[in-house]
Amino acid sequence: MSPVAESYFGISGYIIFWLLFVVALGLFIQRASLLLRLLKLGRPENRFDRMGYRFTSMLTIGFTQSSNLKSLTLKDPAALGHAIMFWGLIIFGVSYFVFIGLGGGFGLYTIFSGSSFETVFFSILDIVAVLVILSMIWVVIKRYLIVPDRLKREMSPAEKIVQPLLIVVIIGLMLLHFGIEGFRYAAYGIPGSGPPLGVPLAQTLVNAGISGDTLAAVYKIFWWLNFVLLLVAVIYAPRSKHLHPLASFPNLLFRNLAPKGSVKPVDLKKPETSGAAEIRDFSWKQLLDLYSCTWCGRCHVVCPAQLSGKPLSPRELILGMKEHLLEEGPKLLKKQVPASSVAVDKAGVTDPESSTEHTGRGKTLIGDVISEEAIWSCTTCLACQDICPVNNEHIDKIIDLRRHLQMIAKTEVARDTLKNLRVRGNPWRGTMYARTDWTEGLNIKVVGEDSNIDVLYWVGCTEALEDRSLKVARAVAKLMKQAGVNFGILGEEEMCCGDPARRLGAEHLFQMLAMNNIQLLQSYNIKKIVTACPHCFNTLKNEYPKLEGQFDVVHHTQFIVELLKDKKLRVKPSGDALVTYQDPCYLGRYNDIFDVPRQIINDILGMTLVEMEQNKKDGFCCGGGGGRMWIEEKFGQRINEMRLDQAINTQAKVVAIACPFCLQMYEDAAKAKNAEESLKVRDIAELVEESLEVSQDTAKNMK
Repeated sequence: MSPVAESYFGISGYIIFWLLFVVALGLFIQRASLLLRLLKLGRPENRFDRMGYRFTSMLTIGFTQSSNLKSLTLKDPAALGHAIMFWGLIIFGVSYFVFIGLGGGFGLYTIFSGSSFETVFFSILDIVAVLVILSMIWVVIKRYLIVPDRLKREMSPAEKIVQPLLIVVIIGLMLLHFGIEGFRYAAYGIPGSGPPLGVPLAQTLVNAGISGDTLAAVYKIFWWLNFVLLLVAVIYAPRSKHLHPLASFPNLLFRNLAPKGSVKPVDLKKPETSGAAEIRDFSWKQLLDLYSCTWCGRCHVVCPAQLSGKPLSPRELILGMKEHLLEEGPKLLKKQVPASSVAVDKAGVTDPESSTEHTGRGKTLIGDVISEEAIWSCTTCLACQDICPVNNEHIDKIIDLRRHLQMIAKTEVARDTLKNLRVRGNPWRGTMYARTDWTEGLNIKVVGEDSNIDVLYWVGCTEALEDRSLKVARAVAKLMKQAGVNFGILGEEEMCCGDPARRLGAEHLFQMLAMNNIQLLQSYNIKKIVTACPHCFNTLKNEYPKLEGQFDVVHHTQFIVELLKDKKLRVKPSGDALVTYQDPCYLGRYNDIFDVPRQIINDILGMTLVEMEQNKKDGFCCGGGGGRMWIEEKFGQRINEMRLDQAINTQAKVVAIACPFCLQMYEDAAKAKNAEESLKVRDIAELVEESLEVSQDTAKNMK
């Protein structure tokens, strides 16, 4: 083997090598610079805290592909294929640096030529190349032959032509690896032991009687083709629709470290932060999300709005906003008239005469990129964010769009609900109950009259004022009384926690309610709070701390299970009752409380738990979150009825509930489907109360 012959391409070769490299690098930097400048159009946001943790976790999540592999299933093993492709390209990236970067540029290939390092490394590359090719074949099958729903989307003719380019480049690089390896060995000498595919290929070429000069010439052609193809990938990547190879790691680095259940607050003293009407109204991190989208469509197929036929797809929200940013962003950088400006009259209503057709300004964000109907279709269930392999944050974007519509454009959506919150402190219009009516006959302390308590029972608007949920409030109170818990309620002083206002975009109203509640709780020196509403639980636990409201908040299922473990409550096993359980989004996905309710049902009550098709992290929303409880469904199927069908399919006789919104949505669906008799809907507190062993002493405590 001649190290000189295989390492040097002559002076002209080196000039061409570096000239092409510099041109490609310059074009890459030019485009990357534009992409960075577009990010700077966004509002400032501090994502630079805890940088040590951010960096190490980015590397851990990124290189282990843990966020990608969490969606791996037997039905859809695409996540494994993507992980193999990623790991393979990382290994090839190292090889390019060593064998092309160093070898091609400085002639250092001779250091490794014929060495055991070369043999081992090229053997690894052979195996990796085969795995990458197989993974890309799987990509071709899933993209073009057996296309799953998550990958189906309308594309322009140009997009259809360009989309396969990345696949072609990756397969081309792998095939060129084998060509370079085989022809190099054949031209300059076949080692006694070597790569498992490269050596047999070289022997085949030599046995074919091809001359050494021809073998060397083909080797050099393949080497240059490989180099040029790499440079094409470098130039193409920042210009393609697939920006995620460049943006995914930064997106993981700057992901949200706040509790999943918290929404980004707004400084009401700064009007420019009151929601988003233009692309530049989002923060730079929200814009980085757009670059990071992998087009995998996983968010699309878990979204209850999309699955029920409503005009919202989290995938299309992200991709539409990205296209909008790339199209209109350069104009904004040139300080042209904001292309996404929405003309609004004095009443805050979009002026149809100022639409794209009449002004020629370009697409509007609200209206053209995403419709108002789509914005209001979101249940904020968090399924899209939880499944996203690059930690995109869809919900904050939708909340920001809603904030503009509520606080600036003055939409009529949920207007009566928000008015009721502002005037009465609860969202329930027309209720005939006062907040303490449910306590009749239970002798429950009201903190304003007796603040000597250990635990505050935060009842919540629904369980205090909605007819069916009153029974749950009574059940929770009876359990605490039997267990001898020294608790009280706020009574008429309790106001809505603010969750409906915040999720509907009325941030000003949320902050008013929250500050009133925080001041009230602090005035009574409240430390521990129990609530049966996951929405109240999430708001008090994860969002009040940002307004300096720090409290120990537990969900009633958590509190009940501790009372049962401590033998303060005793229950009789309920036999072989067949029960299924609805995971509330704000308890499960938002706060990772999945096992405690199941423990009560299965282990403590002795009931037989049968899971619905979608459960735990994959659970399906009841349709009541995100303020949707107070917005009429106008499109597609009713989400609650779709979920009830899943419950019916389990053959269970009881649906166990741990959320008043879920309770009401299931009750409504059962009525609509005439399933009230065949499928009972019970809160877990009711199931426990019905199974209690009550002694004479404890019976007195309950009075």
